[in-house]
Amino acid sequence: MRPIVVTEFITLDGIVDSPGGGDHPHAGWTFKDVPFEEAAYEIKGRETDQASALLLGRRSYDEFAPVWPSMEEFTTYNAMPKYVVSTTLAGDTAPWGDGEVAVLRSIDDVAALRETDGGEIHVHGSATLAQGLARAGLVDRYHLLVFPLLLGGGKKLFGEGDKTSLRLTEHVAYANGITLQVYEVAR
Repeated sequence: MRPIVVTEFITLDGIVDSPGGGDHPHAGWTFKDVPFEEAAYEIKGRETDQASALLLGRRSYDEFAPVWPSMEEFTTYNAMPKYVVSTTLAGDTAPWGDGEVAVLRSIDDVAALRETDGGEIHVHGSATLAQGLARAGLVDRYHLLVFPLLLGGGKKLFGEGDKTSLRLTEHVAYANGITLQVYEVAR
């Protein structure tokens, strides 16, 4: 079984909406509101090394597909298998730069992918997908870079009424107020 890892930039009030840009009134909050500290992003390099596949929801796919293929820092992600969960994309594949992304139609398709041979499957962004995966019991670990901000509203990572027991496996606090929190889902 392949572990599914949800990795997010998240605020103290649980918002994951528009961290780098987008439609949220405070879009770009990871860059504008907290001083940059390189050490806080070390987890992103480890994730790149640990991931064997990238899994996205439709909205995150629409945001990432036009940008990530041309970014040097995403070379490893661009080379690995990628999947988008969508009921509205036509066909079995969708474009990603010079390559393709396999289209999965349901959480059941993700569960079947998880049962295949291979390494970790990482979910970036994709709050709605992450909530569905959590409700289905498919998330194995969370990598959270928690920013010292309260946005008061926007897309949240954790759904209303969902309860999950987690086990903290790594925690680091940085001088700029960001904390890294890595949790395994307790089963």
